[in-house]
Order: sequence, then C-alpha cells, then structure tokens
Amino acid sequence: MSGNTDRINSILIVSGSEQFLALFQKVLSRKDILTVDAAKSAASARRRLLERQYDIVVINAPLQEEFGHDLAMDITEKGNASVLMTVPSEVYDNVLDHVTDYGILVLSKPFSGSMADKAVRFLIAEQKRMLRLQKRVVTLEEKMEELRIVSKAKLLLVQKKAMTEEEAHRLIGKQAMDHGVSRRRIAEQILEDLE
Repeated sequence: MSGNTDRINSILIVSGSEQFLALFQKVLSRKDILTVDAAKSAASARRRLLERQYDIVVINAPLQEEFGHDLAMDITEKGNASVLMTVPSEVYDNVLDHVTDYGILVLSKPFSGSMADKAVRFLIAEQKRMLRLQKRVVTLEEKMEELRIVSKAKLLLVQKKAMTEEEAHRLIGKQAMDHGVSRRRIAEQILEDLE
C-alpha cells in the first residue's frame, strides 16, 4: 500500500445479495476507504484477488457455488487481507470452529448495522497494526543489510589495508560524518574500491 498508512485502501465484498451489499456499503461509507468492490461469487472474487490486493474481504456465506469458508481460508493463507465472514446462525459455531485458526472474524446472521460497523472497525484496526509491523520489519531488514555491508567493508579494510577492526570502524564512521552520508554509502564505496 502506498501513501497514507492510516487509511485502509480497499475492501472487497463477496455476496450474491444486493441487500447485503447495500448494508455494507452504508457501513463503509463512514470509513476512510478508497475502493469498495463487489463480487457476486467465489470465482469472481478469486479473479478480482488475482487482479489486485485488498485490505479487507467481507464474505456473505453461503455463496452461489461454494459455502465461502474455503475462499476465506485461501485469502488469509495467500495474502495479508483481513477477512470477515457472515454466516447463518445455525452453522455459526461450526464455521467459527473451522476458520478461527486462520484469523477470520465470523458474524452470525442476522446482525445489526452497528455490529457490522464494529466488525469493520476491528478489521481496519487489525490492518493498521499489520501495516505498522510490516514497516518495522522493513526497517529491521534495511538495518541488517547495512550492518552486513559495513561488516564486509571493515573485513576488506582489515585484510587489504592491514587495519585493525577498530581502525576500520572509525574510518568508516569518520568518512560518513565528513561527507554527510550514511555509513552504508561509505562501506559500499570501500567495497567498490577494494573488491
């Protein structure tokens, strides 16, 4: 996702019911969401999911050609979308037991607009938390890569310039400060020069 990470960009609603779509579009109209798409079947939803990434997928089970829990589990296994399933009350416990380990939120039908609103708010909060965690992972990966490059440059300075590790460490730090660039950039230049 690009841009503002405080905004959920896209939601896919999978339902054959126009009434259900209308209810969720009303709930979602109050949220900061850029795209709300609809699919009437699991096959159509799978095609849409191949075309683009969604932050949240709402599945109104049962669907035309399948119940919907397989679609929900596929979505959570293959991507980062949060999934909400709405199911008839008579199968609620069975579905909940089947999909809970996949992190799928399940609502029993019938439900109120306020319950749908709370469920969507929960999924939006979950997505924001996941985005923050993804940013931390990227930052840590970048730091690890910088450490790897700087360590490799220090090793080359020790081997080819007969420096101690401490001298190599100070040289890289001083040059980075003198030139106003990162230690990684200096290390990359040392690698270019000495390899």
